[in-house]
Amino acid sequence: MTDDPRLQAARYRVDKLQRELDGEPEPEPDAAPEADRARSSPGSSTATDRAAYVETAIQQAIRRGEFDDLPGAGKPLEGLGEQHDPNWWIRRKIQTEKLTGLGPPSLMLRTEHAEFAERADALHREQDVREYVEDFNRRVIEARRQLQGGPPVVTPLRDVDEEVAAWHERRVRRHAAASVADADAAARSRRRWWRRG
Repeated sequence: MTDDPRLQAARYRVDKLQRELDGEPEPEPDAAPEADRARSSPGSSTATDRAAYVETAIQQAIRRGEFDDLPGAGKPLEGLGEQHDPNWWIRRKIQTEKLTGLGPPSLMLRTEHAEFAERADALHREQDVREYVEDFNRRVIEARRQLQGGPPVVTPLRDVDEEVAAWHERRVRRHAAASVADADAAARSRRRWWRRG
């Protein structure tokens, strides 16, 4: 039997109408079963009663227009992308809340894979970069071995020597760009000094 209050009310009306047609007297309120009395006592409610109350409150709010003109109403959800990703809402929540260290390992590894160059560039020694790449590969392999549900691990492994070479190349470019910027700043300050005199 379902606990839908609307269905119960309809059944009550049908039973009442049937009793009236058969000429039976109305049952007395004292004859109500214990469960009905417990449900109607103040301070106690069932999940169905709470759900009915919430649904009623939502419908009243809709009638009052409290949900009109909400931001994003009638617009498609942003960031869904072209391909189907069942975990789009997890990724969006992590991005909007700027959460770190949360989520299934597969999603965390995808995020780290996307930010790999920035994280490696924050390291100052080649040995630290090697250790970071080895640790990343170890975590990818561990995540692939786990048989706990969740999204699949599609993050590729990184080659240690290639990543170290790329780190060196980016570092050389950064130092060259910094030295050019320093030379330009020094030339501008010299020009200002000569103009003052």
